[in-house]
Amino acid sequence: MAQVLIIEDDKFLSKIYSTKLKNEGIDAEFAVDGEMGLEMMRGARPKLILLDLIMPKLDGFGVLEAMSADSDLNTIPVYVLSNLGQDEDMARAKELGAKDFIVKSDTSIGDVIDKIKAELA
Repeated sequence: MAQVLIIEDDKFLSKIYSTKLKNEGIDAEFAVDGEMGLEMMRGARPKLILLDLIMPKLDGFGVLEAMSADSDLNTIPVYVLSNLGQDEDMARAKELGAKDFIVKSDTSIGDVIDKIKAELA
């Protein structure tokens, strides 16, 4: 079972996070869209989800809405990892249950890994 599920349509970025997490001893898997992400988290509940907002099939807001309505999933911490940095987007994500909102362009991969390690500790 993966400790971290990365739901991100940028395969290159997902691979970077997956590799960095594995180097830290944290098992990670990734999904390329929201539908796949929901399916994966229902199959094996991760301890943390990194969630992009802009994705094909089902966007990150849709994933958060589905998770908040599902008692098996709504307790999993979600860190939104997006380039959408508008206050409205951040507020909407938090209202839908996101624990944290990380703006990709403002945050180094190392800082994100540190946040993940702190959450899982």
